[in-house]
Amino acid sequence: MDHKLIAPTPPLGWNSWDCYGAAVTEEEIRGNAEYMAKHLKAYGWNYITVDIQWYEPHANSSQYRPFVPLVMDEYSRLMPAENRFPSAAGGRGFKPLADEVHSLGLKFGIHIMRGIPRQAVHAATPILGTSATARDIAHTNSICPWNTDMYGVDASKDGAQRYYDSLFELYAQWGVDLVKVDDIAASRLYDTHQPEIALISQAIERCGRPMVLSLSPGPAPVEYAPFFAEHANMWRVTDDFWDQWPLLRDMFDRCRAWQGVPQPGCWPDCDMLPLGHIGIRSVDGGGSDRWTRFTRDEQLTMMSLWSIFRSPLIFGGELRDCDDWTLSLLTNREVLRMHRESRGAKETLRMGDLIVWTAEDGEGPRYAAVFNVGESPMDLELAAPQIGLTDWTAGTELWSGTPAEVAAGMLRTHVPPHGVRLYRFL
Repeated sequence: MDHKLIAPTPPLGWNSWDCYGAAVTEEEIRGNAEYMAKHLKAYGWNYITVDIQWYEPHANSSQYRPFVPLVMDEYSRLMPAENRFPSAAGGRGFKPLADEVHSLGLKFGIHIMRGIPRQAVHAATPILGTSATARDIAHTNSICPWNTDMYGVDASKDGAQRYYDSLFELYAQWGVDLVKVDDIAASRLYDTHQPEIALISQAIERCGRPMVLSLSPGPAPVEYAPFFAEHANMWRVTDDFWDQWPLLRDMFDRCRAWQGVPQPGCWPDCDMLPLGHIGIRSVDGGGSDRWTRFTRDEQLTMMSLWSIFRSPLIFGGELRDCDDWTLSLLTNREVLRMHRESRGAKETLRMGDLIVWTAEDGEGPRYAAVFNVGESPMDLELAAPQIGLTDWTAGTELWSGTPAEVAAGMLRTHVPPHGVRLYRFL
């Protein structure tokens, strides 16, 4: 199966981490799925993903409880905690919830940690389809520095591939459409875990169900771009991204480093969009229950950079609390068209606090995002060649819908601090 056919355009969806940390419940997943189906599906949004520790019965925030018992089947595979996901009772796992998400016309995703549960290793529990046990394949020196759930898997051991195969056979039975694998794209201790990425990629190929493979966290090394493109559909170019201007300002450098890499099936990932109501039970990012700390101009900047760069768009807030402004960011058809159909995005100008990105449509360079990353307003006059375009006769600013001010070969525009003007030219 050509994994490039699985995500021919960058995925759009929702993930539970930014609002619920490790503690999301079935009711909250169902409620966000129903909102997406009603308000966002028509615009292309379709993935609903349960983030980390759905197998931890007493998870209560984004702070992990170390070395606690996890829910696991007899074959060393983690299972949903039934007190949080009641439909998983009786060994049904996530199939009932995935079926419900699918019935809404959406797709279902889960988060997993790289490796095999420590409790399986300590108990030497079996691995389905092999005589090897969890203890036989564990790489006990390969640990995650921020979560105690797993040991790494030693890819050289008999049974290692079979373990990952058994995981993805289970996920295929459940109806999973996207798997976000953590502690793998980059590691504070071990760099990129390429052998385990290869095991996982092979397991997806063998399971018989198309699944988007998303790798976290970053920053993934750009020199490994060919490897990531061969084995995965999404990979993080940053550590966890939150609603803080310095992190957004830094993303311009990260996108510049990865420009030219996005292509069908292979999407460098700028991480989730911390918009709307976040931090409900997630205390990461220096905050608690709140609305995004980004100003409206910063929100437009983030959406414009993610969209022209063609990062996956994964919303992090509680969808049911979206106000009209937040919803408008997710339902701008012309911006979403650029995200879906454009190509060749690149930074074409960086001059002081002025940064310009352009992208092509079917007829050549026609999109331009004019960013002001400084602290003062900018009044600009820009010639088309100056920002990498050939010419223009007319255009539209996509967020406001107002005509571009083009005269005598010059674009005149005003860009507020931390703001953007996003154009499509004729």
